[in-house]
Amino acid sequence: MNRSERIEALLTETLSPLHLEVVDDSHAHAGHAGHGGAGHFRVRILSERFRGLPVLARHRLVYEALRPLIPAEVHALSIEADAPGERASPPPFIDT
Repeated sequence: MNRSERIEALLTETLSPLHLEVVDDSHAHAGHAGHGGAGHFRVRILSERFRGLPVLARHRLVYEALRPLIPAEVHALSIEADAPGERASPPPFIDT
């Protein structure tokens, strides 16, 4: 199982997403000082668990779910977290 798959598995187990996209951007950061071989990832996630929570609380849930991978496997993480139906239009990562 690669890093992206481990991220997906942990987030799926913890947050039961309706949609989940994990993008590995590590190639764009090759040679970046301080990462020690860990990767750079973008996570886009749609989950009922985020309903009514502010952005910071949503990010904390994601980081808590990924705690076993930080910092050894995940060096940097960009998070886009939404609850279903909370926007006037779907998040851009949802195909309609």
